Amino acid sequence: MKKNFLISLLLVANSYALSAQEMSQAILLKAPGNPAKRFELLDNGGQTLESTTIMPLDVKQTIVKNGGTTIVNVVVTAKERVYFNFEKTFKIKKYTHTESEFLMPGFWYHKNMRSPQEAPSFKTSDSWQVREDRLSTPLTGVFNAASNTYYTVIRLDKIERDALTPLQGGEVILSGKTDLGFTGFKNVDGTSALVFGFPYHEAPKTYLRKLTLAPEVVAFEKLEKGETRHLSWEINEGKADNYGDFVSKAWTYSYDRQKPSTFPTVYTPDQAKDILANFFKESYVGDKELKYYSGVHMRTDDCNNTGSAEVGFVGRVLLNAYNALEYGETHGQTQLVSNAKAIFDSYLQHGFTDSGFFREFVDFTHNNETKEFSIRRQSEGIFAMLNYLGYEQKKGRKHPEWERRIKKLLGNFAKLQQADGSFPRKFDDQLQVKDGSGGSTPSATVPLVMASVYFKQGEYLQQAQKSAIYLEREIISKSDYFSSTLDANCEDKEASLYASTAMYYLALVSKGKERQYYLEQCKKAAYFCLTWYYTWDVPFAAGQMLGDVGFKSRGWGNVSVENNHVDVFIFEFAAVLDWLAKETKEQRLSAFSSVIKSSMLQLMPVKDHLFNIAKIGYYPEVVQHTNWDYGKNGKGFYNDIFAPGWTVASLWELLSPSRTADFLSMARK
Repeated sequence: MKKNFLISLLLVANSYALSAQEMSQAILLKAPGNPAKRFELLDNGGQTLESTTIMPLDVKQTIVKNGGTTIVNVVVTAKERVYFNFEKTFKIKKYTHTESEFLMPGFWYHKNMRSPQEAPSFKTSDSWQVREDRLSTPLTGVFNAASNTYYTVIRLDKIERDALTPLQGGEVILSGKTDLGFTGFKNVDGTSALVFGFPYHEAPKTYLRKLTLAPEVVAFEKLEKGETRHLSWEINEGKADNYGDFVSKAWTYSYDRQKPSTFPTVYTPDQAKDILANFFKESYVGDKELKYYSGVHMRTDDCNNTGSAEVGFVGRVLLNAYNALEYGETHGQTQLVSNAKAIFDSYLQHGFTDSGFFREFVDFTHNNETKEFSIRRQSEGIFAMLNYLGYEQKKGRKHPEWERRIKKLLGNFAKLQQADGSFPRKFDDQLQVKDGSGGSTPSATVPLVMASVYFKQGEYLQQAQKSAIYLEREIISKSDYFSSTLDANCEDKEASLYASTAMYYLALVSKGKERQYYLEQCKKAAYFCLTWYYTWDVPFAAGQMLGDVGFKSRGWGNVSVENNHVDVFIFEFAAVLDWLAKETKEQRLSAFSSVIKSSMLQLMPVKDHLFNIAKIGYYPEVVQHTNWDYGKNGKGFYNDIFAPGWTVASLWELLSPSRTADFLSMARK
C-alpha cells in the first residue's frame, strides 16, 4: 500500500515537473491490404494510455523523472494479431521553432541549411524524423540560444536486430523483427518538439541515395496475441553556452550512455601495413607519362586498374607513393621503392601546370583532366611531398627541384589567401576564384605549418596563423563545418576533422598562451567531429553481407548530409584525440580513439576473408550501413564503385601515429 502511494506521488510530481513541456502519443494500426488507422492515446494520470476507440492492444506507460532526466517506458501488448507503429511527441513549450537549432549526430547540424534541398534540410521541411541507424548515436537534440538550454532524447533499448523491408516508401509491414525505431524533431504550432517512436517512420521524406528524397515510409511490426514490445527512451535537459558547447555535451553524454568498447584486435599495425602494401604492388600503373597507383573509380568485384590519376582527395597518389617508399625501404622491397620513385619523378616532370599547380586529376582513359583546381587536393599534394622531403632529408638525400616546385605552389597559396585569412574552395590555373567558400580552408593550414618547419621560413607560419583566425571566427566559433569534400557541398565530417587537425599542427609549433589557444580551438572542433563517429553498432538483417560477416559500426564515421554512409576517413584524427586526452586529462577522447583504431581494421580484405572485395589489401570505401545507397546495392553492402586510394592512405596514417610529431619536431632543432 505504501509503495503504491509513493508511485502515485511520483507520477503527480512528474506531471507537475513536465508542465513546461507536453507529451502526446499515438499509435498507428495497419490491417494488411488496408490503409493504417491512427489512434490518439490519452494519458489520464494512470499507467495506461487510452484511446476513445477500443483497440486490439494495450499500451502502458511509466514516466520517471530524476532532476533533468526523464525516462519514458512504454509496453505494447497485443490482444490479437496486430501490426503497429507507436510514436511520441515531447513538445517544449518555451522553445519557439524559429529560434531552435537541432542535432541528429552524423546527419543533422543546426538546420542543415548548408545542404541542398535535394537532401534533408530546412529548405525542404522544418520537421524531420529518421530511422535510428542513420545516426551515429540514436539521439536527437534541440538547442535554444535564447535560454542557453537544450533537450535530447536517446533510445535506451538494445538495438540488435533488423528486418528486410519489402518496400522503400509508404506503409510497410516488416518481414520480421527489428529493433530500429525513429527519432527527430517537428514544428508543433510554432513550438519545437522532439518526436520518437517504434518501429521506424521517416518523414516528411526518406533519403534513398545521393540527392534523392522519396516519399515518407512508415514501418509496422507484427505482434501476435499476447506478445509484448518494451520500449524505452531518456529525455535529458541541460545548459550550454552555445551550439558548439551543446554538441560537445551531447557527445559526452552519448559516449557515457553507449559505452562503446574496443573491437578485438585482429592485426598489429605492422601486420595491417603488410596487407595494405599489396595495394601498392597491384595498383601501380607505369605506362603513362604520369606514373600512379590506380585507386579511383574502381569496381569492387574485380579491382582492375583504371586510367585515373588523382593527387589528393580520393586518389592520394603522392601520399601513397611516400608510404610505399618508406615501407619498401624498411622491408627491403625494391620494387615498391622503384615504383614510388618513378611516381615522384613523373610528377616532377609532368605533374604541374604552367602556373605551378599540381595536375589534380588526370583521366588517361578519356584523355582529359580537371581544369578547375581545389585548395584541398593541392594542399594534400603538398602535405604528401613535405612528408616525402622530410623523410628524404633524414636519409641525407636532397631534392632541390622538388623544393623549388613546392615553393612555387606555396607562392600561389599566398596569392589565393583572402584578406580574412580564408582560402577559396576552387580556382583555375590563372588563380581566378571559381568557388569562394572558405569551408576547405583548414586543409591549407596543415601544409603551411609543415612548410614553415621544413623550409624554416616564417611567412608560411604567418599564413597558417592568419587562416586560423578565420577558422576560429567563421567556422569553429559558429560550429559551421561545411564544404570540405569535393563531391558534396554541405555539412560534413571532414571539415571539422580538418579544422581540428589544423589547430593541432599549430599547437605543436607554438608555446605558452598561443599554444593553449590553439589547443582550445582544436578541442572544440574535435568534439564536433566526434559526433560523426558511431558510438553503437547498427543492426543488419540476415542476408545483408555486412551483418553476416559480423561488421560492427562503432568507431566508423558517417560522411556528410549528402552521402549517408560510413567510412574509414580518419588519417591523423586518432592521434589528435590521444594528444588532446593527454593535454586535457579527458580520457573519453583516448578511449574512443582506441575504439576507432580497433574497429576500422575489421573489413581488411585478406585471403578467404575478402568481404566482397576482389583483391587483398584494397580496403572498402562506401560502407552502406543504413537504408541508403550511393547508387547500387543498399544497406549491408558496398556501392559497386569505390576508391581504395584514400582508404589505404587513411589507414596508413592511422597506423603511423607519431608521424606528425616527428616531422614537426624539426622546428625545435
